[in-house]
Amino acid sequence: MSHDPSSSRTALRICPLCEATCGLTLTIEGTSITGARGDRDDVFSRGFICPKGASIGGLDADPDRLRTPLVRRDGVLTEASWSEAFDAIARALPALADEHGQQAVGVVLGNPNVHTMAGALYPSALLSALRTRSLFTASTLDQMPKHVSSGLLFGDPNAIPVPDLDRTDHLLLLGANPLESNGSLCTAPDFPGKLKALRRRSGTLTVVDPRRTRTARLADRHVAIRPGTDALLLAALTHVLFEEKLTDPGALAGHLEGIDEAAEAVREFTPEAVAEACDVDAATIRAIARELAAAPTAAVYGRIGSCTVEHGTLASWLVDVLNILTGNLDRPGGALFPLSATARAPRPAAPGKGFALGRWASRVSGHPEAKGELPVSALAEEIETPGEGRIRALIVLAANPVLSAPDGDRLDRALGGLDFMVSVDPYLNETSCHAHVVLPPPPPSQSAHFDFAFNAFAVHNQVRYTRPAVPLDDGLLDESEILARLVLAVSGMHGTDPSAVDALVIDRMLTRAVADPHSPVHGRTPDGLAAALTGRTGPERRLDLMLRLGPYGEGFGADPDGLTLERLLAHPHGIDLGPLRPRIPEVLTTRSGRIELLPAPIAADLPRLRHALADRLGPNALLLIGRRHLRSNNSWMHNIAELSGGSNVCTLQIHPADAARLGLTDGGLATVASDGGSLTAPVELTEGVRTGVVSLPHGWGHNRPGTRLSVAAARPGVNVNQLLDGTRLDPLSGTAVLNGIPVTVTPAATPDTVAPGVPSVVPLA
Repeated sequence: MSHDPSSSRTALRICPLCEATCGLTLTIEGTSITGARGDRDDVFSRGFICPKGASIGGLDADPDRLRTPLVRRDGVLTEASWSEAFDAIARALPALADEHGQQAVGVVLGNPNVHTMAGALYPSALLSALRTRSLFTASTLDQMPKHVSSGLLFGDPNAIPVPDLDRTDHLLLLGANPLESNGSLCTAPDFPGKLKALRRRSGTLTVVDPRRTRTARLADRHVAIRPGTDALLLAALTHVLFEEKLTDPGALAGHLEGIDEAAEAVREFTPEAVAEACDVDAATIRAIARELAAAPTAAVYGRIGSCTVEHGTLASWLVDVLNILTGNLDRPGGALFPLSATARAPRPAAPGKGFALGRWASRVSGHPEAKGELPVSALAEEIETPGEGRIRALIVLAANPVLSAPDGDRLDRALGGLDFMVSVDPYLNETSCHAHVVLPPPPPSQSAHFDFAFNAFAVHNQVRYTRPAVPLDDGLLDESEILARLVLAVSGMHGTDPSAVDALVIDRMLTRAVADPHSPVHGRTPDGLAAALTGRTGPERRLDLMLRLGPYGEGFGADPDGLTLERLLAHPHGIDLGPLRPRIPEVLTTRSGRIELLPAPIAADLPRLRHALADRLGPNALLLIGRRHLRSNNSWMHNIAELSGGSNVCTLQIHPADAARLGLTDGGLATVASDGGSLTAPVELTEGVRTGVVSLPHGWGHNRPGTRLSVAAARPGVNVNQLLDGTRLDPLSGTAVLNGIPVTVTPAATPDTVAPGVPSVVPLA
């Protein structure tokens, strides 16, 4: 289809499809995106774009996107009006909570929530209205170990330092492949360019990964570690620093406690002791430690490959221990704490409440909560197991745990037994197909965008906001209005104007602010301050409030040159707030007011790591790991035709030597089996995977009935998480062990198990 260039216009949009948050310039004809390129004037991304951003028009116009609510009638999901959908929710959920208790209503949050304004602004109000502790999020399938370790070290689970990529001299990456992922818990547009710039300025890049990834191929040193042993390697590096007297905390020394105890805690983890378990020789371990200590500046960064393993929290803790002991935490060129424009304004350093684990536990298996969340791996048993507090209803916001959590078959069956389920999702996917009500948000072009979450992990302080590029289609509701109406429907206020939710939140925030002696509005009246807020919508007024009260804010007149929504709108390409800068001790909220280097829960978990020193695998053992792809983002980017095909395929990668031993051939079929079952996948021979390791990507398995994902269903792949039974968890964080899983691999007899079943389209009456 040709387009008349004279009828086209351009609009700016922050890309919502991964953590890089790149600025886009969209070409729009009518209300359709006909092109997307990087915004060269964006203060953060400077024109960088990846295939996902370039495909945003395909995502926007995907014919499989739902355009109207669905309500289940006589067992069949049928199209309904918004009023019918919210009426059904208002009838069902409050009644279930009244009859069975508040814990009988659970909430599941998927990672797309942090990619939208609404997903950041409304879940807390929803949880407050429900008064439930039955909360499950994608964090326990990904990053929770880092939140827990940061909470224990610094007192705040969201105080996560990021590598200062633009200024560091030495970068040690573990379990991260940012050339494919674009970064994670480290918001950095053009991560590849930043790593290449590090090399150009004669810096050093060391990558620890069982695969020779695109990132590893760029490194000065690639260490092909045995999967799941990152914590052992990090403990040995820490041991070398103490043993060879290479520790130098520098300016942090006066803010540390527990350094002698930490030295004793890693005493047994010598390079020689861990070498066999890690399959990394002792000399290499000592060299890495010495280089780290000798570098003018350095940063250690570990991500999903070091989090979703049996010692994920210990590995996350040791990453920061290394940064602390080398004096690289909280200094330029090291690892620093970002300061986003909507964060709480800095205040005088003082001891805080600290961070506690296990304030409550899951009903069936007794898993302790972490950061207010229970493990997603426990969701199925919480639905299935009879008794008081059994989850009977579920609200699922942008999540697909049937594919992303262990043992999707079990969860698939459990969801089918719920009394009521609401799903906020643009697709009828493997999870939302079980819902009694599906509420579809609009496509990205029709939504405003501000990165509340990712700016807190950005490698450079900045602030950007984009309004919708095109108006809402007739019949669609803005996602913020959908979630506001959902809050009202579950709280007994069904039918109230949805703006009441934003007004209530604004009033609560201002009431706290005027009572806070450190606030610039201390002693003033909330009503008068609320009247000064600008913005076309409730979410914009809330953003204006957070900007005004934030660390760069105008403070309602306290700093006339500070940030407001109006000033931000006057800078459509964003405002540069400067490089990261030291923030200790202001970020510390531990009870001691110091960095607590060896917190009690960490010390209590170390014996488990010591036992791992004795673990020995047989010569023919195989360990399973996942992998990322630049054209994919977990399970939610597989229905975009522009991103399909090429190397973005669901294959079992295996080293040729292992394949020969097992009788596997390139392009043939292999059966993989582990705790949770078995599956069959096509084989891909590659020397990019070390021997003893096989790799399957996460988020595939689009072959279940009841979905409406035509592109994904044509190339369904297999669900790697079906190999897991959900019992393998990191005990401190409740995070599922998704990497380093022992498996057996054999040639498959027939091809008909590769993608069993044909997805059926749910009738839409």
